[in-house]
Amino acid sequence: MSLNTLTKTSLSLALALALSACQTAPTQTTQAPTTNQNEAAFQFANADYTTISQALEQGQLTSEQLVSYYLDRIAAHNQQGAELRAVISLNPDALADAKALDEARKQGDVRGSLHGIPVLLKDNIDTADGLANTAGSLLFAENYPEDDAALVKNLRAQGAIILGKANLSEWANFRSTRSSSGWSGVGGLARNPYDTTRSTCGSSAGSGAAVAADFTTFAVGTETDGSLVCPGAVNGIVSIKPTLGLISRDGIIPISHSQDTAGPMTRSVAGAVTLMQAMASYDGSDAASFRTDTVFTEYLNEDGLEGKRIGVVRNLMGYNELLDNQFEQQLEILEAQGATLVDVEMPTYGQFGDAEFTVLLYEFKQDMANYLATTKLPYRSMADLIEANNKMAQQELPYFGQELFIMANNMTEADAPRYQEALEKSKRLAGAEGIDAMLAEHDLDLLVAPTTGPSWKIDLVNGDHYAGSASSPAAVAGYPHITVPMGYIELPQQPKLPVGMSFFSTAHAEPVLIEAAYSYEQATQHRQPPQLSTTATHSN
Repeated sequence: MSLNTLTKTSLSLALALALSACQTAPTQTTQAPTTNQNEAAFQFANADYTTISQALEQGQLTSEQLVSYYLDRIAAHNQQGAELRAVISLNPDALADAKALDEARKQGDVRGSLHGIPVLLKDNIDTADGLANTAGSLLFAENYPEDDAALVKNLRAQGAIILGKANLSEWANFRSTRSSSGWSGVGGLARNPYDTTRSTCGSSAGSGAAVAADFTTFAVGTETDGSLVCPGAVNGIVSIKPTLGLISRDGIIPISHSQDTAGPMTRSVAGAVTLMQAMASYDGSDAASFRTDTVFTEYLNEDGLEGKRIGVVRNLMGYNELLDNQFEQQLEILEAQGATLVDVEMPTYGQFGDAEFTVLLYEFKQDMANYLATTKLPYRSMADLIEANNKMAQQELPYFGQELFIMANNMTEADAPRYQEALEKSKRLAGAEGIDAMLAEHDLDLLVAPTTGPSWKIDLVNGDHYAGSASSPAAVAGYPHITVPMGYIELPQQPKLPVGMSFFSTAHAEPVLIEAAYSYEQATQHRQPPQLSTTATHSN
């Protein structure tokens, strides 16, 4: 078989996988089975984790019904209806897994906090169930891992159902300087459920859109800088970027071991904390991993803002007047809940962004090679991926290129001193002289800022239109960061666009952040589900 024939065969297979998984799997069921009057009364639409968990425990709902409901939602609005393209592939065993877990529950065998709860995984996380792990790229369409990622093993141990894989910005949005968030060669262009002409933001695009659109109870995303919290904010959901090392990076297609982490994306703080708890574990093979006995769900305290000293990071504002106005109103709520607010300023991306970029490029080349070595794919280096993209340019490079791949590939051992200097600088300015310094100087528990601006119009010509973000300090330092819906930007004759409030602090400060975020969420209850259009005519 010639190389050209092999490429065409691989492409056909990849497209078949991507399309058949999203189009045929949901048709296995068209209506959730009803077994008694209580179950029939359950309100599926936009139910959060707590409501679903209680209904399962009380016999008002079965996992089979829940999975069937989500499969129907995906069939109606993933490639049809609103055409959100949030899901790349579905687990053909999801319904069978749900039935088995329902039977186990009847026998008194409840495996954990996620027993019978569906989870979508960002499609850069390994599973050993026959689902390809593609990073959104047709180059990885036949990447079938032999082992679950560590976090997936933890989810299964807690009784979770792997519903399928979520679309993402290809290669976790680290291929081009002019990329459009949410686009991948395998999944197409993921769209924001609140306005499908607008971006999902960040690389965990499909995970955020899927949770917002009620395709799943839970989704797992990953972040290097902003790819959990940005799609969380603009899709109107809760997302947590944990302290680096709380969740193992085993089996995740990487960018940078200095910043990469997985995290939960859900419709409530309680759900996000429960999912994070289930994924967290020590992994001796991950150099950043650490042990903790913290029970994070114990910090879901409605009075969690009482007595907190909170720094308002004023220099992470000023890029969107409407966003700032909404944020200022929320500060009054924080004070009303018993918090003391102090205005602060700290080093921002403009001061350490170049150093961070050097770190990401340098680590990406080697970290990707390390992952490739675990696969049966015909690639072993960044150079191999660049060459393969060029050969498949019509499918993989139609809108933007691979400048970041090329820049990373150009890194050599001669760049090691520059890399080490950049790593030290970025960590110091974001951490010790940034977040940590502000906390110490003003005796603060945590910091707040608007997460990012409202979603922008999708622009495949010019790429993303980021105006500003609060993600970088915590991302670079490796510190925890939670985003919670803080309302909507509303203008006449325009769809309401969700925006988020960021809560972040020093390493291992998840308990403090959970208390504050949960208290704020309970006091405001801002989240409103999107009204999905059924007249979308998108072609990307």
